[in-house]
Amino acid sequence: MFLNPARDGAVLPILHLNGYKIANPTVLDRIPDEDLHSLMRGHGYQPYEVAGDDPTRVHQALASTLERALDDIAGIQRRARQGEADPRPRWPMIILRTPKGWTGPAVVDGLPVEGTFRAHQVPIAAVRDNPEHLAMLEAWLRSYRPEEIFDATGAPVPNVAALTPRGDRRMSAQPRANGGTVLRDLVLPDFRDYAVQVTRPGSPSSEATRTLGAFVRDVIVANPDRFRLFGPDEVASNRLGAAFEVTDRAFDAEIRPGDDHLSADGRVMEVLSEHLCQGWLEGYLLTGRHGIFTSYEAFIHVVDSMVNQHAKWLKVTRGISWRRPIASLNYLLSSHVWRQDHNGFSHQDPGFIDHVVNKKAEVVRVYLPPDANTLLSTMDHCLRSRHYINVVVAAKQPAPTWLPMDEAVLHCRRGLGIWNWASTAGDAEPDVVLACAGDVPTLETLAAADLLRTHLPDLRVRVVNVVDLMRLQPEAEHPHGLPDAQFDALFTVDKPVIFAFHGYPTLIHRLTYRRTNHHNLHVRGYKEEGTTTTPFDMVMLNDLDRFHLVIDVIDRVPGLSSRAAQLRQDMVDARQRCRDYTRAHGDDDPAISGWQWSPQPPAA
Repeated sequence: MFLNPARDGAVLPILHLNGYKIANPTVLDRIPDEDLHSLMRGHGYQPYEVAGDDPTRVHQALASTLERALDDIAGIQRRARQGEADPRPRWPMIILRTPKGWTGPAVVDGLPVEGTFRAHQVPIAAVRDNPEHLAMLEAWLRSYRPEEIFDATGAPVPNVAALTPRGDRRMSAQPRANGGTVLRDLVLPDFRDYAVQVTRPGSPSSEATRTLGAFVRDVIVANPDRFRLFGPDEVASNRLGAAFEVTDRAFDAEIRPGDDHLSADGRVMEVLSEHLCQGWLEGYLLTGRHGIFTSYEAFIHVVDSMVNQHAKWLKVTRGISWRRPIASLNYLLSSHVWRQDHNGFSHQDPGFIDHVVNKKAEVVRVYLPPDANTLLSTMDHCLRSRHYINVVVAAKQPAPTWLPMDEAVLHCRRGLGIWNWASTAGDAEPDVVLACAGDVPTLETLAAADLLRTHLPDLRVRVVNVVDLMRLQPEAEHPHGLPDAQFDALFTVDKPVIFAFHGYPTLIHRLTYRRTNHHNLHVRGYKEEGTTTTPFDMVMLNDLDRFHLVIDVIDRVPGLSSRAAQLRQDMVDARQRCRDYTRAHGDDDPAISGWQWSPQPPAA
């Protein structure tokens, strides 16, 4: 339903049924043949079955079946490319049935092995200690007649070597199996052309992913043969709907009146399966193309084990000289933890970044752009990168745009930096550092800074925003890591740091635990408190709100708790009033939802 024979390539699936897994029978091997074949036909395939336990006969049967299947594929493609209509071509697939542990020992220690689950792991386990087992292993290996295959030096004999493919026909040299050899750079429009024009910090409001959507739309237009957008039925929901101005969702089945943007030639791959989207994109990258996988933040966890394996593959292939780098695997996670206004607790989980950070530093990157312009700059960088896993988390809801594009570009290149326009410390050493990573934490941090400059104008506050999360690690731990001297210059060696973070607070502590001032680092983030509620109530539930950040400053800055006791009490009362308003009106207090940064602090 997603493969267009007039344009696309093809895959020949082979379902190898040997009857068992590690300890139990396999389901598809135990259902009646008629049901199995009906299942495959329901998926759109024409199944061909090859079965047996005689190697010579199975070899000949499989060879002839492969030829038939390849002829079928060629026929489907030829007819489609000649313009013959076939709304549902039945692609071939092969069901191969052979015994588990085929040609291995039939019986070990009186128990059957070949054709049973016992063949799954180590069929002869005690060869180091049991002479009978060692003799059995030798007989098994000699049954392959190695003296007829290898010469005295261990090299294949000439008649065997002559059977191997040559040049690009070798599996490792086949260009589509080494996608970096055929990879072409994307033709990328200038992301600056899509910039939100910022009149002052925080103004105007914009939807970051909707802004990005126009850029992605034009990437699709400029790269009709090497770029696709993948998503589990969430492309439009994540505000990337501009893509449908120039393309459709790939769909090669019946299209009914009222269906939305479906066609066989669509460049958007949507199906409600994160597993399938991940597999599609990995295959697309491995064969020399580019893509973005967009998902709700909470449900990208579905592919945790798959991204594990891709990360391992990237790490290992960096050390293989003939493996050429491929395009990076780019995740755009939206509909995130802090803005689940109607989905609630089930959709609140920022932990994918924790999972990814566990992978090798040379292949993992995590970005938390605070607004639309930094998102544009970040995604342009990710699409140009090679051989990485890039995780970008961005909001889809209207939010302040903090930086003009030229400043956004510089900020993203640094990865983190001081926002002087939001700070009151100037060139002096600050009394406190307000750090933030993520769009909502940035908003709350700036609102807290606004409160502090209004009510405690003599307090020297430094605001530091982090886009590239890996800058927090030491340079010895990650290629993007900030040298200790630079980290200390930003975050000080002895002043309190109140860090508002998009995800789980423990991640920031993991990344910074070797830093000089780690003992003064206090992190606010998601602590598994959530429900279907308003945006500000959500941050209050997790103590990430502006009022609580001010309270943290008062509690952490030496000598401030006594002289700012009234302000602390006012912050506690303000939180309660906001909570009461939410419960009474089902919405946030307009003073909160309508707050904007002002170049000059309001009168206290």
